Amino acid sequence: MARARYDVRDRTVLITGAARGIGAATARRLAARGARVALAGLEPELLESLSGELGDDAAWWEADVRDAGAVGAAVDAAVARFGGVDVVIANAGIGPPVTTVADADSEAFERVIDVNLLGVWRTVRATLPHIRARRGYVLCIASMAAAVHAPLMAPYNMAKSGVEALADSLRPELAGDGVAVGCAYFGFIDTDMVREGFAQSPTQQLRSRAPSWFTRPLPPAAAARGLERGIERRARRIIVPRALTPIVFGGRAFQAVSDAGARRAGIAEIVREVESD
Repeated sequence: MARARYDVRDRTVLITGAARGIGAATARRLAARGARVALAGLEPELLESLSGELGDDAAWWEADVRDAGAVGAAVDAAVARFGGVDVVIANAGIGPPVTTVADADSEAFERVIDVNLLGVWRTVRATLPHIRARRGYVLCIASMAAAVHAPLMAPYNMAKSGVEALADSLRPELAGDGVAVGCAYFGFIDTDMVREGFAQSPTQQLRSRAPSWFTRPLPPAAAARGLERGIERRARRIIVPRALTPIVFGGRAFQAVSDAGARRAGIAEIVREVESD
């Protein structure tokens, strides 16, 4: 028997990293389906503009996911404004410095983990009492980097793998409360973060040696459609594009393929170039 669709109409969805990219595109799609959207992020002008565009059933709060107090205050304000939270999309994230572990700046390395992993943890932790009360849905945004770990991206790989582990740990813990937990895996999406990463020389060299179908970015709207469908199913896994599904479920085998591909792409030469700059 098919599972009943989880209708977002008149439900409250809290989205972090909502000012632009995947977060903003998802807010637009869910608002169009009748959801109330609570927008949280670091760019108040963009958040205010998006909230105004979406109308009376949207509101925004400035919050840095590195600050548990700020995240908690935004969640409390959203609950006061809308009466509760049904769905949380822990989406806020930043790109990694494209460099080796040996050459990485420690502060920049740790910031990626603080935002992309601990920021998800802080967001989920702050919303859990409200999600539990409404038997809702927790959606953690990971990446294909959780399944296959490319070189020169160690902190990002670490963070996104941790996000996947967090979702997997939460799922059985919350099942008895009627709460579903999902994890989203994206390939390359045409966001500012991806464009900035692609602009760097080491990434350009690796990308030039990879299949174009794999590295061609999809628009944020494609990611937002995937999240919308996943929320309706309260899905365990959301994979965009779907063609990458075998990689998520066959990660160790594909890791070996990725390692071999990096060697063929001359990764040793690229590493020397990075560490000599």
